[in-house]
Order: sequence, then C-alpha cells, then structure tokens
Amino acid sequence: MVTPDLQIIEAAPAWQYALKRAMDIGAALAGLFLLAPLLLGLALAVWVCSGGPVIYREQRLGRHGKPFALYKFRTLHIGTAHQRSIAPEDDARITRIGLPLRRTRLDELPQLYNLLRGDMSLVGPRPIVQRHADALDASTRDALWSVRPGVTDPASVLFFAEDAVLAGRPNAEQDYLQVLLPVKAQVQLRYVQQWRLWLDIRTVFLTLARVWSPRARRDSMQRVQDILTAAGAMTLPADRLAPP
Repeated sequence: MVTPDLQIIEAAPAWQYALKRAMDIGAALAGLFLLAPLLLGLALAVWVCSGGPVIYREQRLGRHGKPFALYKFRTLHIGTAHQRSIAPEDDARITRIGLPLRRTRLDELPQLYNLLRGDMSLVGPRPIVQRHADALDASTRDALWSVRPGVTDPASVLFFAEDAVLAGRPNAEQDYLQVLLPVKAQVQLRYVQQWRLWLDIRTVFLTLARVWSPRARRDSMQRVQDILTAAGAMTLPADRLAPP
C-alpha cells in the first residue's frame, strides 16, 4: 500500500498553472489540425482490420474523482473490454491492428479531444478506471485526483512497456493491481508534489523520444521485471523509481 507524503514542497507560481492550461489548448488544437490525416488513416486502418466502431469510449475517473468519457482508437474486439481491466500483449482480445497501436501509443491520439474539452491535461496522472481506484488507498486517490489527469506522465515514461512484461503471467491483473499500480502511484504522487511547468515540458519530450526507442523499451521492460521480481521480498528497487 502506498503511504504518500502529500506535503507540497512549494507551490508553483500562479502564472505557471494558467500557462499549463493554455499549452493544453494549444497542443490540442495544433494536434487535431496537424495530425488530421494521421487520425483519419488510423481510423480507416481500425475499420478495415476489425470493423466499426473505430473509437472506444471508456469511463475514467478524472479530477476530484469525477467520471468522464475517455476516447481512444479501439484496440480490442468489440464487446470484450469489460472482461479485464488490463490487456497484456498476449491478450486474445487485442485486434491485429491493436497491438502496434498500443505499443506506439497511437491509440491515445483521440484524447486530444479530451484535452480540448478540459477533461484532461497534456501531462498529469493517468486517469484510472474504478477497479484501479479501488485498489489504492483513499489518501492516494485524493492526491492524484487533485489535478487534471494527463495524456502522459512520468510513470507512463518509466513503465510504458509494462504490457509486454505482463504477457504470459498467469495472474497478470493481480500483479498489476497489487504491485505495479502502487509503484506507479508513487511516481505520480511525486509529480503532483513537485510540479513545475518545466516538468511537463520535459515529460512530453521524454514520452515522444522513448516510446519510439527500442532501447528505451528494453529499459522499461527490465524496470517492470525488476519491480515484479522484488515484490516477493517486499522490497522496491529505489533506483528504478527515480524520475525519468
């Protein structure tokens, strides 16, 4: 269980919070305009490979625990999303086009719409489903819900290859909920506590650089494996939790 230290070291200047929202709106508008051909191409690829609908709408919990509809390109077969709260890479529910979309995070691009609406920020703790929220203690949930959820965050940078490591594990969902989720929450809490605008900018660039890097993917897989291995001894390797 996570025991967070919720004390904010020093609040960021007010102008940084205003600029953060302005950056969110600018990124959403620019992304929707510049990436429109890619969005249309991906939508067509999803439709050709697995039929419609191409967009998957899922209820997530946002700021103050308020539910909202999160949008993604559909990567699972229709009607199967409710079966488990995670989808390791060997999950039979994943469509043929779904696996490359999930590995490259291109399935997340429709969240530019969530960004524009104000449901999400470009950087912030990833929004979670109710089952995952129930696995965290109340103080951790409240801290993570004190800010807008994000399209990416430092934990996403560190653990983006977790689905590859969870593949083949007989208790993958349990491993995620009891081991990986609390560790990711520690990283997210540190982000909330230490937030500055420069941290958001750094996280965006790291996300773009590492998701497409084979070396970064190997490092992420090793980090996840180390944490799962250490969990049996109730010891978390501190060096694997350092901010990226």
